Amino acid sequence: MANVAIIGSEKSGRTSLAGKLGKKGTESDITLYNLVKGDRIYSFVDANGYPASLKSLIQTINLSDIALVCVPSSGLNAQVGECIIALDLLGNKRGLFVITMSDKSNPAAISELSEKIKAITKGTNLEKWESIAVSTTTFEGLETLKEKLFALGEEVRAANALKNDLPQRVMVDHFFNVTGMGCVVLGVVTQGTVKVHDSLTTFPINIPTEVRSIQSNDVDMKTAPAGTRVGLALKGIQSKDFDRGYIISQKEDVATKFNLKCRLSKFTSPLGVGDAVHLFAGLQDMPATIDSITIDGKAATQAPPGSECQVALTAQKNITYGRNDTFLIAQLNAQKQRLVASASVV
Repeated sequence: MANVAIIGSEKSGRTSLAGKLGKKGTESDITLYNLVKGDRIYSFVDANGYPASLKSLIQTINLSDIALVCVPSSGLNAQVGECIIALDLLGNKRGLFVITMSDKSNPAAISELSEKIKAITKGTNLEKWESIAVSTTTFEGLETLKEKLFALGEEVRAANALKNDLPQRVMVDHFFNVTGMGCVVLGVVTQGTVKVHDSLTTFPINIPTEVRSIQSNDVDMKTAPAGTRVGLALKGIQSKDFDRGYIISQKEDVATKFNLKCRLSKFTSPLGVGDAVHLFAGLQDMPATIDSITIDGKAATQAPPGSECQVALTAQKNITYGRNDTFLIAQLNAQKQRLVASASVV
């Protein structure tokens, strides 16, 4: 199974593309689409709450193994730039640029746009991504896009297979009650293999949780390996206990205070002591305050764009995380660039 983010500006054609690639499923500020190709399943996540909600963009990326960045054939815009910065800060290495509405342009203009995309992604994790022109009206390029996507899906499948023996970890994005079943959550097995009757814990609320049953794409399963998008019926917990981003696993770290090693975007404003920021961890997001900044071992009042530093930060509520997780620091009220830095626990 491969999970694919479909992101881009509000009028980039991303939702039309998602509808051509899969069958619509769960809908909220992020909308899920599914495609079955033989024994391969692709789950597409449309960040339909973006650009109004940065949360929708970050959550969609963090739910996915592959990203499709939709760029309208009319040209680049600030939202495409923000998507590229988010992917670079989060370290995403698999994806494609999809030049949408190609029927409204011409080959020369599309070629020029492809070169502009190469130029702005140089030096980022996205610099080797291909650009494919697509029209959801004439269907031009759709089969080529699918071929490229399926090839990336095989890379993901191989990479996830290496995680099957790790401790189980499920990232939850939706939750509700089902008559006769009780609490059901939707999410992605990010590592390990989840089995029916597994006794795990829901973090950060630390509630013991048993897996009653497992479904994927409406098919009952006894086990779900890494990378699988699942629906889990759970015992010992209610849907009202959940929030998006909660983790079901054996053991997690939980904290409000963090010491983070940060890499600031070169396009951001400076980060200062006392700044009120927003901290993203997986699908969780929380207001936080910068307590201190250290650069090259010395205390500083401010970190400039493009710099590296260590930051002590306090979040308003508990956040659950793993030691290898990548955090994002954002300024949601910034006029231009909302993404400030990527971070990891020191």
